[in-house]
Amino acid sequence: MMKNNNLSISGAVVFRDYRKKRQWLIVKNDGNKDWEIPKVTVRKGESSVRAVIRMIGEVAGMTARILEEASRANGATVINGKSLSVRYYYYLMMQKAGSEMIGFDDFAWVEYAQALKKIGLKREKDALKSAKDILKEWEKARKKK
Repeated sequence: MMKNNNLSISGAVVFRDYRKKRQWLIVKNDGNKDWEIPKVTVRKGESSVRAVIRMIGEVAGMTARILEEASRANGATVINGKSLSVRYYYYLMMQKAGSEMIGFDDFAWVEYAQALKKIGLKREKDALKSAKDILKEWEKARKKK
């Protein structure tokens, strides 16, 4: 969503527990050689939460539950010769169900250390680290109940 030369991007830091291992979703998109966290541009009138849920459903072909916001970051980009400031919102999400992923050039479910190694951007590595810490606290709080 562009508002006053600002662009909002939502990212999904998605995990699943598969065969007794925790895995994180990383993707490649738009011919980019780097692995990244799946992201989507927030549409006009849409919240960053709604945008990430839409993207996970439409592009990733899965349902996932948002547990918490994992991190925020600022950046900048140039579109059509105009400089825009970009606000990134990353959400920790737990996969509930999934089918075939059709909207990415490539995707992989990898363990945390491998995801950290493969992701190219520092802001996305930071979002993954934050999500892992939040998940640890979230699980600790659930065990107390």
